[in-house]
Amino acid sequence: MIRLASFAAMILLWQAASHFADPRSLPGPVPVLEAIIDEARSGALFVNLGATLARVFAAFALAMSLGSALGYAMGRSRLADKLLDPWLVALLNLPALVVIILAYIWVGLNEAAAIGAVAVNKLPGAVVTIREGARALDPMLDEMAQAFRLPAGVRLRHIVLPQLAPYLAAATRSGLSLVWKLALVVELLGRSNGVGFEINVAFQLFDVRLLLAYALPFVAIMLGVESFLVQPLERHVSRWRSNAARY
Repeated sequence: MIRLASFAAMILLWQAASHFADPRSLPGPVPVLEAIIDEARSGALFVNLGATLARVFAAFALAMSLGSALGYAMGRSRLADKLLDPWLVALLNLPALVVIILAYIWVGLNEAAAIGAVAVNKLPGAVVTIREGARALDPMLDEMAQAFRLPAGVRLRHIVLPQLAPYLAAATRSGLSLVWKLALVVELLGRSNGVGFEINVAFQLFDVRLLLAYALPFVAIMLGVESFLVQPLERHVSRWRSNAARY
């Protein structure tokens, strides 16, 4: 109820601000809604939303799978941590825009470069989070697994993953919010479709109405993923911890 009231207040504030502003700079909610309907009827909105979402989830899956493996190795092996830590620090401090431009120069203006650039930017954050989770694994549970000679698969499923679950959920939540923003940047710079490409077209035409018509539905989709998928998942995997986050 409070969220709905806050959302309604935001719409009213937007409407009030548009009343005093230049309509070309800040159109009201109704003209933007009309533009969304027009783009949806033409099919362009769904095509571009689909292209962007495909890139977001491909880059996210690539970064999370590779980042989880590297983070676990660095958290459990001191040698791996010493070898890979300089690479991790370099990636953490490398500007995202530099990675994107270098990917387009070295690989070309194609899907592999776009998805790879987003994944590389997300990768260090996932590695850091999972590494901390691997370092926090209970050594007594490891000793118990060794004493009972549990197979590697059973140990991973029943001992490692339950302890890493809160860290995986945290990496998922923070990573998803980063990946979709970077996906728009790679589309703006080097793709011929997607929400980022359409935002670039609207910018060149100085068409704020079209810009918001593509930006707002995409934001709504990502908010839905965050509210109905990521947050419930995080609560589920953290329910056994007394200090789990409460919402």
